[in-house]
Amino acid sequence: MSERIPTPQSPAPDIVRCAYLDLVVTDLARSRDFYVDLLGLVVTEESDEAIYLRTFDEFIHHNLVLRQGPVAAVAAFAYRVRSPEELDRAVDFYTELGCRVERRKNGFVKGIGDAVRVQDPIGFPIEFFYEVEHVERLAWAYHLHNPGALVRLDHFNQVTPDVPKAAAHLVDLGFRVTEDIEDGEGTVYAAWMRRKPTVHDTAMTGGDGPRMHHVAFATHEKHNILAICDTMGALRISDRIERGPGRHGVSNAFYLYILDPDGHRVEVYTQDYWTGDPDNPLVTWDVHDNQRRDWWGNPVVPSWYTEASAVLDLDGNPVSLVTRTDDSEMAVTIGADGFSYTREGDVEKGFKLGHQL
Repeated sequence: MSERIPTPQSPAPDIVRCAYLDLVVTDLARSRDFYVDLLGLVVTEESDEAIYLRTFDEFIHHNLVLRQGPVAAVAAFAYRVRSPEELDRAVDFYTELGCRVERRKNGFVKGIGDAVRVQDPIGFPIEFFYEVEHVERLAWAYHLHNPGALVRLDHFNQVTPDVPKAAAHLVDLGFRVTEDIEDGEGTVYAAWMRRKPTVHDTAMTGGDGPRMHHVAFATHEKHNILAICDTMGALRISDRIERGPGRHGVSNAFYLYILDPDGHRVEVYTQDYWTGDPDNPLVTWDVHDNQRRDWWGNPVVPSWYTEASAVLDLDGNPVSLVTRTDDSEMAVTIGADGFSYTREGDVEKGFKLGHQL
């Protein structure tokens, strides 16, 4: 493990929530078919170069930007902050860390005003913004909702070779850990971290990185997820279902993982729990407890542990990967078989409640 990232003296920006993903795709028309025709995301505006999409409950300009490009990758994980002044704090916070920082008064994409993008100390491209164009919230437009209606951007999931280092940095940034996965020696394999009062706005999971494991959109009910599965089956594209549907142990959410035309992983997610109390307890799962990933004990396909999306630097070039050198979760799950407990005693209780970090 590398040394801990220093804690800046400058205050961190006050982040409200994950707000949108800036995603580069290699075939915009095919991606439109996937995100609009299949998943039903709402088109705010589009051109030959980019499509701006939002969920039904959203009132800001977009939750997902699809941009045509030569390499499928993530251009930015974007967070909304609480006030315009927080952008000054973001500049000071990351400048003190020696990170590359760029600020554009007219935003990096349409619909966004003054915005700051940084290459954070973990290698991820992160955006902070407050000013945004408002659009019609379509929560009541039920005549427009498809059976699998996506109602909210819920979270990101990021892959990094040093989870403790990454999690500690996000704590400095104001995030709180809600759940994590550890072994008996204290190795942390993943951490779920939040700003809004749900289980997470992002998760840091172990592996070669920096990469994006997935982006997740929420539905209201489990039946919405089942409807997406039925639709994919009817369209003969069920091979794009990578994992699920199922119930997570971590987060307690009902889930489905599907792959877009470029292999970007999308989770459809529902029914996690409230975490907004100041003394919300940390939930720690044993890495040998296979119910942490799937409550029903279903197997986890190896690709879910090994494959992820590249991320770009602020010049649009893919960021080089750093290989994880310590134990990997894939190794301790014995090829991700997912069917049994791998340590005596875990049957009695696969997780323990601890103090909030």
